[in-house]
Amino acid sequence: MKIRKVLLCLIVILSSIQFCAASEISAHKTNSVQERINSIAFDILNRNKIEKRIVFVYDEAGKKNLLNTDKALTKREVVVYDDMYKAVENDDELAAMLAREISFAVRSFDGVCNGFLRSLQIRAAPKKYEIVADKRAVDYMVNAGYDPVALIIYIQKTAPQLRFDMIHAHNLTSKRLAVIYEYIYTKYPYFLKNNKYIDNKYYQNFLLTSTANRKMLENKIKTNSKEKLDYE
Repeated sequence: MKIRKVLLCLIVILSSIQFCAASEISAHKTNSVQERINSIAFDILNRNKIEKRIVFVYDEAGKKNLLNTDKALTKREVVVYDDMYKAVENDDELAAMLAREISFAVRSFDGVCNGFLRSLQIRAAPKKYEIVADKRAVDYMVNAGYDPVALIIYIQKTAPQLRFDMIHAHNLTSKRLAVIYEYIYTKYPYFLKNNKYIDNKYYQNFLLTSTANRKMLENKIKTNSKEKLDYE
C-alpha cells in the first residue's frame, strides 16, 4: 500500500510539473507573439503619423468569426486571433494583416459623435469600406517600409472565394485582390517591377487565378482608359 501511495504521489507531482512547464511555454509564446505584434503595429502607427489611440491584443485561444470582427470599430482594439496569426510567415504579412485592421480602427474616429456614425456606415456598407481598407493598408505598409505585395499573399492564403457577392456582405476575394494589384501597379510600381515575392507559391497561385482580371487591367493601360474596371 505504501508503494502505491508513493507511486501515486510521484504521478501527481510529475503531472503538476508537466502542467506548469506547459503553462510556462504557452505564456512565453503568447508574450513573444504579443511583443512582435506590438512592434510592427506601432511601427505602422508611428511611421504613418496616426494620431489615434489603438491597442493590439493577441488571442491565442480565440478564433475570428462574424461575431467578433467589430472590435476595431467599437473599441479601437485590434485583436489578432491565433488562426489569423498562424497564416503569417514573415513581418510583411503580419504588417499586411495589421494594416487592414488599423485602417478600420482609424476610420472609427472620423465624423460626428466621436466616430459612432462612421462605424455604423462601415457596418451598413461593408463592401465599399473593405476596398477602402485594402487600399489604405497598402499605403500604410509602404510608408512603414513593408512590401505591399505581402497583402496579396496574405489574402490569397486566408480569404475563401465566394460563389457570388451580390447578396453577400463582402466582395469576392478575387475582386479585392485585383483592386489591390491595380492599386500597387499604378501607385507603387516599384514593388511589382522588383518583386521579391515573384517565386512565392501563393503569389504564383494568385497570378494563375487572376489571369482574366489582369488582362482587363492590361487592356485599360494600353488604351489609356480611366474607367473603373468591373473585376470578377
